[in-house]
Amino acid sequence: MDFVDLTRALLRCPSVTPSDAGALEVVERALTALGFTCERLTYGDADERVDNLYARRGTSGPNFCFAGHTDVVPAGDERAWSHGPFAGELVDGHLIGRGAVDMKGAIAAFIGAVAEAPTPASGSVSLLITGDEEGRAIHGTRPVLQTLAARGERIDACLVGEPTSRGWVGSAIKVGRRGSFNAVLTVEGVQGHVAYPELADNPVHRLTRLAHALVATPLDQGTKHFAPSSLQLTSVDVGNPATNVIPARATARFNVRFNDTFTPESLEARIRETLDAVDPRYTLVASVSGGGAFVTTGGPLLDVVQRAVRDVTGRAAELSTSGGTSDARFIRAYAPVVELGLAGESMHKVNEQVSVADLETLKRIYSRTLEHFFGAP
Repeated sequence: MDFVDLTRALLRCPSVTPSDAGALEVVERALTALGFTCERLTYGDADERVDNLYARRGTSGPNFCFAGHTDVVPAGDERAWSHGPFAGELVDGHLIGRGAVDMKGAIAAFIGAVAEAPTPASGSVSLLITGDEEGRAIHGTRPVLQTLAARGERIDACLVGEPTSRGWVGSAIKVGRRGSFNAVLTVEGVQGHVAYPELADNPVHRLTRLAHALVATPLDQGTKHFAPSSLQLTSVDVGNPATNVIPARATARFNVRFNDTFTPESLEARIRETLDAVDPRYTLVASVSGGGAFVTTGGPLLDVVQRAVRDVTGRAAELSTSGGTSDARFIRAYAPVVELGLAGESMHKVNEQVSVADLETLKRIYSRTLEHFFGAP
């Protein structure tokens, strides 16, 4: 199947997390035809059940892995789309559909690249495709990697196809990601009548002081590879419909995208120190997904991807650590990993789309990456 037609077939699958909707079947058919051995790995129960695909061609090392996801975010108001979000329409040289950029287009480019790149004399090429990246990411890439490691299967280098570029394909390679720290801050008080505050303890007032302390002072000034860590309050909840009642409890949620100044443990300690200095009467429940910040500063994988971008575009890629999280946060514990994909300006938007020319460019970059990795000049 032509890789443009393959992209269209993927776009026609309404694979909103955690539904697969046939997307992995499209990938599996294409890879089986190219000589890959394909394996479905399923985790979770009932409504949280997620299918994933691991496909490999070759049995020896080194094993170069392309990683990505077929699940997508919801389309939103489908009436706002110029064409159906799951119709896979080709209009004026552009493919329109949810997931075109993030990241079904890149998956098709993976497959197009392995179809046209020379088969290495030794070594393997694999694809790790999950259906749980846009969701909670607990039944996807992480357990697949654990399963592979448990049976002794090694990944030696991994390229994730997230939409890293801006303006032109290949403009940026993600060499690291910030950590993501989520927390729920709860303050307990004493409920009472607003006319008799001396008989109550207003938790909203105390929570406001705590929240102000969290945002009043920057956590750090940034590092060589990362911008300053960013703490953002995402909600403040009281659940109080009455105008004359002091509530008994107030809760705030916040997220910190943190750089390599902190580990998850040192960040939590810093936050608790800040809160304790204002009012120690609080409860903080924190979680971190995928560990702390990480960065790839060099090595063979980064070298071959940079060379591939120069070969195809004639330009140098910026090395970036900006943006949100990706499954690279799990992969980095098992193998060197970088990210390179399409231009992301339309991802998650109405009329998400990619040009066929950009898909072709990305396919050629992936193909040259394979050639360089396995020793082609």
